[in-house]
Amino acid sequence: MSGLDVDAGTVRDVFVRHIPHGADPLHQPSHPADGRWQRGRLIEAWYFADEPGTAWAEWYRALAGTGVSPVHTLPRDLWRWRIDLDRVALLDSDERLARTGLAAPLPASAQWPAFQAVGEALHSEGFAALLVASAARPEHRNLVVFRPQRLVAGCTPQPPPMKIDVAPPVPRGLRT
Repeated sequence: MSGLDVDAGTVRDVFVRHIPHGADPLHQPSHPADGRWQRGRLIEAWYFADEPGTAWAEWYRALAGTGVSPVHTLPRDLWRWRIDLDRVALLDSDERLARTGLAAPLPASAQWPAFQAVGEALHSEGFAALLVASAARPEHRNLVVFRPQRLVAGCTPQPPPMKIDVAPPVPRGLRT
C-alpha cells in the first residue's frame, strides 16, 4: 500500500495526553502498544487529543472496551504538549478517509487492521504524524505522532502536568 491519496499539512498547536501519575512523559515501553493507526512492534506512536474532553472521551471509550473501572486507573497526569510538525497526513474528515479506502472510525478495535495498514504505509512514506477525527468524539481531533525513538523533534511536553485524582465527567458527545 503506497502512494495513498492524502493531503499533507503542518501542525503547530498545543495538544494534550494523559499518562499514569508520576510517569515519565517520554517513557518508551519495552513492548509498545498497538493503536488504531499502528502496531507497536512496527512503529510506536503517541496519541494526543485536541483538548482535555477529547482525551477523557478516548479514555472512557478504551476503558469501556476492557471493563476496567476508571477509579482503578487513577490518579493520572494530564500533560500539555507543544507540537510543531511538518508532513502531517490530514485524515480528519470522512472525505479524506474515503480517499484512502477507510470508513469513518468507530469505537471498536475490529476496524483497526485496515487503519493500521494505512497508518503504517503513511509512516513508511515519511509522514511524521496523522491528524484524525476522534473515534470517541468525532467532532474533535486526535494527533497520532509516529515515534521511531525516545525523543521526537517537534513534540515537547509542557510541565507541570495537571494531576487528576477523580474521574472527570463523561464528555458530551462520547461514543463508545
